[in-house]
Amino acid sequence: MELRFTTRASDSAWVDTVWTCTSDRVAEMTSVATPCWGLVFWQRDGQPYASVSGPETGAAVAPVPEGAAFVGIEFAVGTALRFLPTPALVDRGAVLPDATRRSFRLGGDRWETPRPDDAEALVDRLVRAGVVVRDPLVTDVRRGHRPHAAPRTVERRFRAATGLTQGAVRQIERVREAAALLAAGDPVADVVHRLAYVDEPHLARALRRHVGRTAGQLRAGAHGAIALDLGQRTTS
Repeated sequence: MELRFTTRASDSAWVDTVWTCTSDRVAEMTSVATPCWGLVFWQRDGQPYASVSGPETGAAVAPVPEGAAFVGIEFAVGTALRFLPTPALVDRGAVLPDATRRSFRLGGDRWETPRPDDAEALVDRLVRAGVVVRDPLVTDVRRGHRPHAAPRTVERRFRAATGLTQGAVRQIERVREAAALLAAGDPVADVVHRLAYVDEPHLARALRRHVGRTAGQLRAGAHGAIALDLGQRTTS
């Protein structure tokens, strides 16, 4: 069984990452917690599909269509679809209707289905059309700025924009980084120290909840397919 992920960073302030994936003889995978929502496009047996994925608060088992090829755009934390609030997408998603090989429907209009190299061009068009929006206060917070607003106001707007608390986003981002470091071979004690976990059991609990793997399984690349690009390794 194989699930091959490749992920690249983006120079767009609206995009977190762009990823591709192919599946071969795999029926399910471990879905990993993420603070981002996204657009996902895939084809299987010549049939095109499109969907919106939501932030995920924990690891879960998810089905995988065999022999499919995917392109995904993960949007930056704090962005949102104007017509579909991000809190409504947490731990769920939405299928987009009328997808073809060339286009998909979103926000009442048709858009060209992107290839991995032109994902940002699609995002630019969605932003200019007002389909994808963001809260500037949340953007400033993410950049480390201290806003001129009460903490309760900041937290309320953060949750309205992302569906998550600031603490939850930090926890998820930290454990995803920990998983990548462990898969690359970093010792557990070093990861605990580097990412300021209390101790190894604290890290182990976070991995179990958000990644669905132990440190040993991540290092060995074991325990089945996982929806995480761990150094662009093949997960089998």
